[in-house]
Amino acid sequence: MALFSLPEDTPVGSHVYTLNGTDPEGDPVSYHISFNPSARSVFSVDPNLGNITLIEELDREREDEIEAIISISDGLNLVAEKVTILVTDANDEAPRFIQEPYVVQVPEDTPSGSSLARVRAVDRDTGSAGSVTYFLKNPHPSEFSVDRHSGVLRLQAGATLDFEKARAHFLTVVAKDGGGKLRGADVVLSATTEVTVNVEDVQDMAPVFVGTPYYGYVYEDTLPGSEVLTVVAMDGDRGKPNRVLYSLVNGSDGAFEINETSGAISVTQSPSQLRREVYELHVQVTEVSSAGTPAAQAMVPVTIRIVDLNNHPPTFYGESGPQNRFELSMYEHPPQGEILRGLKITVNDSDQGANAKFNLRLVGPGGIFRVVPQTVLNEAQVTIIVENSAAIDFEKFKVLTFKLLAIEVSTPEKFSSTADVVIQLLDTNDNVPKFTSHYYVARIPENAPGGSNVLAVTAVDPDTGPWGEVKYSIYGSGADLFLIHPSSGIIYTQPWASLDAEGTARYNFYVKAEDMEGRYSLAEVFITLLDVNDHYPQFGKSVQEKIMVLGSPVKIEATDQDAEEPNNLLDYSITHAEPANVFDINTHTGEIWLKNSIRSLDALHNITPSGDRTWSLEVQAKDRGSPSFSTTALLKIDIVDTEMLSRGPMAAFLMQTKENPMKAVGVLAGIMAIIVALTVLISTATFWRNKKSNKVQPVRRVLRKRPSPAPHSIRIEWLKFRRTKAADKFVLKEAPPNENCNNNSRGSTPPPQAPAPPPPPSTAPSMGQAPWTVPTVSGSLGPQQPQQPSPKPRAVAKRKAVGSPVQSALVSELRQKFEKKNLHSKAYF
Repeated sequence: MALFSLPEDTPVGSHVYTLNGTDPEGDPVSYHISFNPSARSVFSVDPNLGNITLIEELDREREDEIEAIISISDGLNLVAEKVTILVTDANDEAPRFIQEPYVVQVPEDTPSGSSLARVRAVDRDTGSAGSVTYFLKNPHPSEFSVDRHSGVLRLQAGATLDFEKARAHFLTVVAKDGGGKLRGADVVLSATTEVTVNVEDVQDMAPVFVGTPYYGYVYEDTLPGSEVLTVVAMDGDRGKPNRVLYSLVNGSDGAFEINETSGAISVTQSPSQLRREVYELHVQVTEVSSAGTPAAQAMVPVTIRIVDLNNHPPTFYGESGPQNRFELSMYEHPPQGEILRGLKITVNDSDQGANAKFNLRLVGPGGIFRVVPQTVLNEAQVTIIVENSAAIDFEKFKVLTFKLLAIEVSTPEKFSSTADVVIQLLDTNDNVPKFTSHYYVARIPENAPGGSNVLAVTAVDPDTGPWGEVKYSIYGSGADLFLIHPSSGIIYTQPWASLDAEGTARYNFYVKAEDMEGRYSLAEVFITLLDVNDHYPQFGKSVQEKIMVLGSPVKIEATDQDAEEPNNLLDYSITHAEPANVFDINTHTGEIWLKNSIRSLDALHNITPSGDRTWSLEVQAKDRGSPSFSTTALLKIDIVDTEMLSRGPMAAFLMQTKENPMKAVGVLAGIMAIIVALTVLISTATFWRNKKSNKVQPVRRVLRKRPSPAPHSIRIEWLKFRRTKAADKFVLKEAPPNENCNNNSRGSTPPPQAPAPPPPPSTAPSMGQAPWTVPTVSGSLGPQQPQQPSPKPRAVAKRKAVGSPVQSALVSELRQKFEKKNLHSKAYF
């Protein structure tokens, strides 16, 4: 055990080592193991067998070496040795974040790309198992990113923070180690932490007036110093609002003043001293920074009318008295024409006659509600009715704010009053999840392993709570090889999927986004497989034979099963030829021809003194993919000149069929079948003609002889063929005429003899040039005479019976000739 090491993830109870020892006297020995008193007893040993067993869990991070004393004894003598066992690392420690919690304060005007904070995690393992990388969990959409190595949290390029939109962001950072072995399996451990990014407000918004437009009235009995109306403005920055100051810019002519802190506008003169009936004032509000300096400004017009003793404007009342604010909660998209019954509003003008007549209208987003009645005399109950249900949308407006305006009709003063109507909308499941696009297109290499991510689809449901949660699924004939994560929308290939662009290059299916109540939308997904050069070019045969006529090229072709260019484009080349410098090849088409310097067979004899006309070439077909694949084939070329083709049609036919011998067999078999068919047809027609004429025709044989032309030899090494002479000559031989040919005589002249069947052909195929004939037999027998019973009818009947064997012999002879011809062909091939 001097150099013994043990992984820290070794299971307790494992047999880890065996001690072996002997005693010179042959006495039995026993084994022992011990440890320092301050150390753990990690191992135990079988005293008889020497098997060492792990009895305590190992932890390299706590103890990377174990010292033990092993001993052997025969009962009298003891031999001991101190050994050190090394504990090797396993990936059993997960990363651990330090300095938690992480809370970051970030001003909203922080430039994009800035570093905000750093998270840090440590892993006590060694090697790759101790390396830590960082990433954000569910980063889409997010304005933040984290450096995978340093853990620095940054504001992404192009992203900005806005306090008015989001005051805090909550991020989940994942720390993952580099992976390693644990109990025989590859494991990757990780840890997460929450990072809170609080956005600090900065002064970037101008002040905003509330309650515009502003109208004020000064009655004839108004006292100087009385307040006419109050304008209200506030800083647009709600986090740390600045103090605002009001001032009159122009239009008052010294008749009005404004309180710079409250915004109250007061009249400074008696109404009888005012020269105009309408004053258009311009009020300016200015922010005051924390340093006391003026900042952003805004301006609003204020209209003030001077009126006579029509001193009672319309007033709105609630259930408990005068009221200028009414609130109501209701669900979005109420039915068209529904009355807002939760609002109990009464409007009243204490004046009389024309001064008490006024109009009612709603000021705010138009076309959503309408008010009834629209014209009031003295007093009326106000009813608000839903006009546009679709516009009452929680996703657009969580709160609808209107001003109920009552303005006099017939008075020059046009007294008016307003009441705020605030409607708090409650959400319903009224939205269908919608994809960010109707179509998604992705490309993936055909050699992508199973489980590879293809693309991510995104659908958004504006509803809140569980109604806004989206679940994804896919379906369609092209979805068999793909899966989708139900919550993230990531489409990936099946773990077992094997993609092949040559089999199916494009897939098309649908993805469905559905909320909890089954409302859904669809999008179409198109996935294209990118071809990878994974097929070798292939020749039809690895060894091919071609005949080249002097002056004409031959062609060799290969195919590549890859789906796209340039993977399936081939270039041809001659890699080896003996002798060299005889042939050229077209790199694109594979056509091979003799070099221009070789124009005759004499030139070939100069290159090859032996006079051989057969050359062997090694031709390579190489595709243009990356990496490129190539295949070679051996091509044997027989070169003949044009004189050989002029020696006869049979020589030309043999030259043409040398590369495909089965073609020659098919042609010969076809010729024989045609000859047999014609013979049978002629014999059948002759028989029926003679039968109708009731004559016994003389027997005729037509013999076709094969001429013996001078043989033409074609020097082709691999084909040795002897031509069978064609039947180009017919010899007609007539049998002796029959004297009683159809004379209808009642004499005793016997009818004509039927021809004897031909002798059976020899079974051994003959390679000679013996002529062969195709016999034809025709004839008919006269009817027997029933008036004179005699043995003659028997002879006739006997001869009629002979007719059937004759025809059978004819068919048998033809069949034997055909079989004999087939034997010739088989012997040739």
